[in-house]
Amino acid sequence: MTSPEPPLSPETARGILDAIVKANDVRGLVATQLVPDVARALGVAVAEVIGGPIVVGRDMRPSGPGLVAAFVDGVTARGVDVVDIGLVSTDQLYFASGHLDLPGVVFTASHNPSAWNGMKVCRAGAAPVGLGSGLGAIRDRAAAVLAGPPPAPAAIRGDVSRRSVDAAFGDHVRSFADLTHATMRIAVDAGNGMGGHVVPLVFDPLPIEVDRLYFELDGTFPNHPANPLETANLADLSSHVVAHGLPLGLAFDGDADRMFAVDEQGRPVSSSLVGAVVATRLLARDPGATVLHNLICSRAVPEAIEAAGGVPVRTRVGHTFIKERMAETGAIFAVEHSGHYYFRDFWRADSGLVAAMLLLEAVAAHGLPLSQVVAPFDRYVASGERNFTVADPQVAIEAVAADFAGALVAADRLDGLTIELAEGWFNVRASNTEPLLRCNVEAGDPDTVARIVARIAAIVA
Repeated sequence: MTSPEPPLSPETARGILDAIVKANDVRGLVATQLVPDVARALGVAVAEVIGGPIVVGRDMRPSGPGLVAAFVDGVTARGVDVVDIGLVSTDQLYFASGHLDLPGVVFTASHNPSAWNGMKVCRAGAAPVGLGSGLGAIRDRAAAVLAGPPPAPAAIRGDVSRRSVDAAFGDHVRSFADLTHATMRIAVDAGNGMGGHVVPLVFDPLPIEVDRLYFELDGTFPNHPANPLETANLADLSSHVVAHGLPLGLAFDGDADRMFAVDEQGRPVSSSLVGAVVATRLLARDPGATVLHNLICSRAVPEAIEAAGGVPVRTRVGHTFIKERMAETGAIFAVEHSGHYYFRDFWRADSGLVAAMLLLEAVAAHGLPLSQVVAPFDRYVASGERNFTVADPQVAIEAVAADFAGALVAADRLDGLTIELAEGWFNVRASNTEPLLRCNVEAGDPDTVARIVARIAAIVA
């Protein structure tokens, strides 16, 4: 292993860590920001702030092995042991943290291009670590390590052991749904991400036939970006589903913690509608339970929860907030409109594969293609997330609030600004990472959605 570079100035070190440590995780460019010395400093910081032993995994990005080696060097230098579980999806890391009752770190940049890498950190039992629950302290300590002399090594260096959680993970995911007699054929687009590793672990023992698109692990993403939230990246999956007359197709992002679906006509299905289906199935098993939905989910989600006898609770956007709220409320399930699905019995962590199991169970139980399974919940029109570049997102939010003050039915500031109108609702909120104002609008028809979006655009322009 190469020797660490000389210490940086405190200002430079702090600038690097401020740039890459986000609200819920770490993400940076591997050429200039998340370099091995930074990963090593983060290893020292995680060992000191979180403790150990620590489960460590990575996705398929070419930069992963070097960054993991440097991070593990930092951890073990502080006398903390590491359990290396190798190539894993993010939900596999959460599973390992819960299954082994150890804190964990996975090196991944999710759907970002190959020039990026990052880290997601959790405490034992997959408990979330965000800026206010440990990530800020990790950032500060790592900056100090980069700017100062190396900390004195521990009296006894930590050990590194290797362990696979593949089989146990597959068994646990399959336990959420009964698909033993679900003889159907579907397509799955892994986008050359970690779905190519975990989908076979879960699906191979089942009678479901899977047409595999881009299952080769390749962190350069040679076919299309591993970001199914952008509908252009679903084009190949949609074409395949239609060409082969399949009832649905599934797609996963780069670290395979998010799942997206297309129906038998190749049309993308809103994650809110998938969440409504999953919530309905889970509430049939656990009537009266609480289910969370973030504030940009369709209104169809809380309506479905109530219709199924559950208690809907609205939350902020972001996995650390949702996991904390699940713990507070005892919720059995939570859905984010961005394709994240959280399960009480998965240590309140998110898993696209568990959501896929329950969605397929619904399709098999109804004996219908996906469009007809989601049809009862498909009653609104959404804008999708629109981003506006603004000099100051908070100033822009206040301008929107003032303009709509005379037309609103209700408003709240749970996350940005949500305004209820007679004809629909919208939310505007600041991006955590960029000078952007994010906007989501929902109404009963496309013309109303377009009119509200245009009005907001004119205000913030």
